Amino acid sequence: MGKCILVTGGARSGKSSFSESMAKTYGEKVIYIATAIPFDSEMKDRIKKHKESRSKEWLTIEAFKDIDKIIHKYGEKCSCFLLDCITVMVTNQMLEYFNYDMEYAKVEDYNSAEESIKSQIGSMLEAISKSPADTILVSNEVGWGIVPENPVARAFRDISGRINQIIGGKADEVYLTVSGIPVKIK
Repeated sequence: MGKCILVTGGARSGKSSFSESMAKTYGEKVIYIATAIPFDSEMKDRIKKHKESRSKEWLTIEAFKDIDKIIHKYGEKCSCFLLDCITVMVTNQMLEYFNYDMEYAKVEDYNSAEESIKSQIGSMLEAISKSPADTILVSNEVGWGIVPENPVARAFRDISGRINQIIGGKADEVYLTVSGIPVKIK
């Protein structure tokens, strides 16, 4: 069965560039799973830059949930999946869970949202373990700075950190990128 590879690091640490370079070694049979939604001009610009940097031969699928279904559908047809990125996926799932209104959410609500996200991640990891294709997952380390002031940002930081732990525990390889330099940590 295929390998699960996690690439993590801080913002602009070189995660995507390293992951794309790794995926290019698989040739043209790569499926790029883009998890971002173009909400504003900044995100539209980020998405545009990501599109320009990746191989034109790759199939791109835009999705932030039900990733397991994509892996099941295309696992026999490709040699590698590249999902960029887990933390954007978590953000979008949180927003959808709360119907884009988290202002009055309670701790119990965040716990329930986290369980929903963990279920999605569990299904994705199960599909990866059964797929013949390798999968590269890109994520962010968001908990290395100051504790966020607002509860929504703290919940996001905590959920993302726990999701990264789950994925890191299951991954065959884990890389941490720092200043554009990938360091294999598992």
